[in-house]
Amino acid sequence: MANLYAERIAALRAIMARNGWDAVIVTATDPHSSEYPALRWKQVEWLSGFSGEYGDIVVTMDHAGLWTDTRYFIAANKVLPGTGIELHKLRVPEQVTIPEWLPTVFPAGAVIAVDGLCQSADAIAKLSSFEIVDVPDMLSQLWEDRPEIPQSPIETLGVEFAGESRLERFAWLRGFLQEKGCDAMLITDLAEIAWMLNVRGGDIAYNPLVMSYLLVSKDNVEWYVKKDSLKELDDETLDSFEELEKDGVKISGYSDLAVGLMAAQNTCEKIYVDPATLNYTVSKKLADIFGDDNIVMAVSPIRLRKGIKNATEIAGFREAYIEDGVAMTKFVYWLEKAVSGGGHVTEWDASVKLTSLRAEIPGYKGDSFENISAYGQGAALPHYVTPQDDTAPELKPWGFYLIDSGGQYLFGTTDTTRTVPLGPCTDLERLDYTLVLRGMIDFTMSVFPYGTAGCRLDSLARMPMWRAQRDFGHGTGHGTGFFLGVHEGPQDLRQNLYEQAILPGMVTTIEPGLYREGMHGVRHENTNLCVDLGENEFRHWCGFEELTCCHIDTAPILKHLMTFEEIEWLNKFNEKVYRTLAPKLPAEIAAWLREKTLPL
Repeated sequence: MANLYAERIAALRAIMARNGWDAVIVTATDPHSSEYPALRWKQVEWLSGFSGEYGDIVVTMDHAGLWTDTRYFIAANKVLPGTGIELHKLRVPEQVTIPEWLPTVFPAGAVIAVDGLCQSADAIAKLSSFEIVDVPDMLSQLWEDRPEIPQSPIETLGVEFAGESRLERFAWLRGFLQEKGCDAMLITDLAEIAWMLNVRGGDIAYNPLVMSYLLVSKDNVEWYVKKDSLKELDDETLDSFEELEKDGVKISGYSDLAVGLMAAQNTCEKIYVDPATLNYTVSKKLADIFGDDNIVMAVSPIRLRKGIKNATEIAGFREAYIEDGVAMTKFVYWLEKAVSGGGHVTEWDASVKLTSLRAEIPGYKGDSFENISAYGQGAALPHYVTPQDDTAPELKPWGFYLIDSGGQYLFGTTDTTRTVPLGPCTDLERLDYTLVLRGMIDFTMSVFPYGTAGCRLDSLARMPMWRAQRDFGHGTGHGTGFFLGVHEGPQDLRQNLYEQAILPGMVTTIEPGLYREGMHGVRHENTNLCVDLGENEFRHWCGFEELTCCHIDTAPILKHLMTFEEIEWLNKFNEKVYRTLAPKLPAEIAAWLREKTLPL
């Protein structure tokens, strides 16, 4: 039987042959460069079967390749055989990116076809030696049952949660644009739009975002959000639109952006856009309307402003992690009792149970990403996908179970990972557990000069593993949005040379890991708030406050490998978790937690 994905590649090549295209690039993102696209834009998955969040495909007449990073090598190798697609590895020393690979295969002037809606202007700029053919919605020619552009109910977020009104944010942005000599800004990043307008939706699974564009000028704000395929609006959305219109926001159709830009050209001379999230198709339209000299392409100022949380948002995060900690504690208690008692519990059963416990929390709006519920060798895949049927592995009363999960709440977004011992562990498991934990603790205890970039701090989490000649391939941490995306810039913690400082008010995860293919995986993750530690005669200093409120199991730890300071930190952390959560827990679970948090 022919491979379904091989057939789809062949059908795409037939289109290429008819049009004289030398290559086609298919991306795993949407018209807004979203990390997690809606079903309509899961084009890489439709074409190849690869469901990872990061990956692009290049198809030529005699080669097809998937470019993805270290998180997905194992997963890619499981789905690509039989498709005719070769894995190209990124974030490794020998990496060759797509813009580097294409010139080794084709001469300058070769014809490269792209779906310009799903390619950023930045990405296309790196292919300047080729002739680019923009074919919006290219795969719709083959994808017969392709989903429509989504539109979910839209709600507005009050100042009591956001800490700042949309009018205040408009005024701030207009001040920025005036300083830059610009008359308007086209905002294309979905999280930035949600933050500017104080709105939330559900167009993308696990992400409270709304597919839309936002145009802010000196005198007007226009939100391009209504979908052509939607016949009528729900009451919640209508109420939200009414609130927005009272604040001077004009509501328009998602497909009316070009018309709106044409109209804006009458009153706006210079327009500001971020090329990292501006798609290629819209960038060409902007050039046609305003002219290249009147387009200022630069980093969006909203990224940093959004990333530094205000006092109301910080208070919300603290509340979210306490409530989330209650759910996590109830979950680990249930899990331990169920597995040790001989019950039949699969990875999927555990995932469903945790989600049900979070759903009991007032203000819960859904999970912040798909639970990574992994036992044994499944945990060796950093972005493991838990089977949702009877093929899900059963949890046994030995070894490690890894749960990486989070919740979306009106008052914050959470992301926590715990590696849970379900019974006796091997010496190697205990060693790996201890080394990874030391890395997380060492990073959390760090004090660093104001303005220090995340790439300069990353090694603090790796050093205990490096000394033992171990390492992990993913980043050490990422920013987190406020009832927005669980992954948020501008900051991150990884080895890539990226100069964004970790600044007071930023909420960032710290999540080192260690993975042994076919055996086990370990990851410990807390989410921390960067805090200002003041100045002295030497420097201005920063550090971290732990937001996560979920105990760390000390049973697998090899205590002799830990320093006095690490043990002291762990004991204080677990004691704080107990004192915070015990009053909110049933007596039997509080007593169990007391035993789990006794000093090491």
